[in-house]
Amino acid sequence: MTCYDVALLESVSRQHEKELTVSVVLEKVLPGSSTISDIAERIYAGERITSADALRLYHHPDLLEVGALGEFVRRRKAGEGKEKFVYYIHNMHLNPTNFCVETCRFCSYANPGNKAYSWTVEEVLDEARKGAQLGINEIHMVGGLNPICDLNYYEEVMKAIKAEFPHLHLKAMTAVEIEYLANLEGISFEETLKRLVAAGLNSMPGGGAEIFDESVRTKMAVKKTPAHKWLEIHGIAHQMGMKTTATMLTGIGEAVEHKVDHMRLLRDQQDISGGFMCFIPLKCYYEGTTIADEVVEPTADDLLRDIAISRIFLDNFDHIKAYWIQLGVQLAQVALSFGADDLDGTIGEEKITHAAGAKTPLQLAKERMEELISTAGYTPVERDTVYNIRRVSTCAPSIVGALSDRVASLIS
Repeated sequence: MTCYDVALLESVSRQHEKELTVSVVLEKVLPGSSTISDIAERIYAGERITSADALRLYHHPDLLEVGALGEFVRRRKAGEGKEKFVYYIHNMHLNPTNFCVETCRFCSYANPGNKAYSWTVEEVLDEARKGAQLGINEIHMVGGLNPICDLNYYEEVMKAIKAEFPHLHLKAMTAVEIEYLANLEGISFEETLKRLVAAGLNSMPGGGAEIFDESVRTKMAVKKTPAHKWLEIHGIAHQMGMKTTATMLTGIGEAVEHKVDHMRLLRDQQDISGGFMCFIPLKCYYEGTTIADEVVEPTADDLLRDIAISRIFLDNFDHIKAYWIQLGVQLAQVALSFGADDLDGTIGEEKITHAAGAKTPLQLAKERMEELISTAGYTPVERDTVYNIRRVSTCAPSIVGALSDRVASLIS
């Protein structure tokens, strides 16, 4: 047997719930002759895989075998009764400014060729009102590094949003923005975070991590927030009781070794501070940049491996997100059978990825999110930012086509 489909994985999950032996599970998911069966045995035994194991999974020729392991880990992590749960959130994105003093070569959103803008506090509120009228429960706010938009500005913005919409969860300010604001004020990261929390900040997104490897960052002119500072800022946020997310950007000249090392650093930080809610593999889009000829664009195979291997390797992360804005809705659906358990959210108008050429929709209605999840064979679950369940959909899961055929159509 060289592949699996969703029905087979459902059978494996039922057998695992009945506590059958590892050897039986192996026989049902992977062929006995698979060259990664030793890794599978350690996974089923609950052991942590190594960086060397992760590299083997990246180089393993059978994508579906890797995906099968990712899906197994996802179901076990979900827990009894939640094996088919896939989460989404009703949210909106707010980007108060696209002016940025940094010049990362892969960025089109803050590209000097774009028309720069900086919203007033009232303009930010006007945008927030549009989302509130649609019933959102989260605002995701990030922007460029703009000296006009200093710490006082963001304190005013957050206080204004919370005054009018106290029920909305405010997920805002990447570690890059925290570093920039702290340096502008000449204060510590901790003091910067304390002031923003007092103003209404509830959690932090994981943007700005890019790839931690310095050789890649140097080629891409990424001068902002090196790995140790990015991890330090998230660690401080975790110590303050705040939850955050983590990301990895691919397609900017990295090798698989760089991706594994990036995830290892995240796993190490999670062991220490424990505040990461989920991991989000991202891909670069190149419209408006000059790097397309010197990098290799990630394939569907690459992106699905990132999902599956991060699910397996990041054993201390509860959730892996298939960010539909970047993957596209079809590949994001397939990624749910490779270990992802979250499609992100309804978004509202997304600007950053679309500025670089993404052709995905700007937003998706809740009904469409639930349709995407259910037709992939899973149960849609509306969540809040920190993964409290708001509602489990009554929409019955239904499988459209064999998974192997769907993967083949996307990677051919």
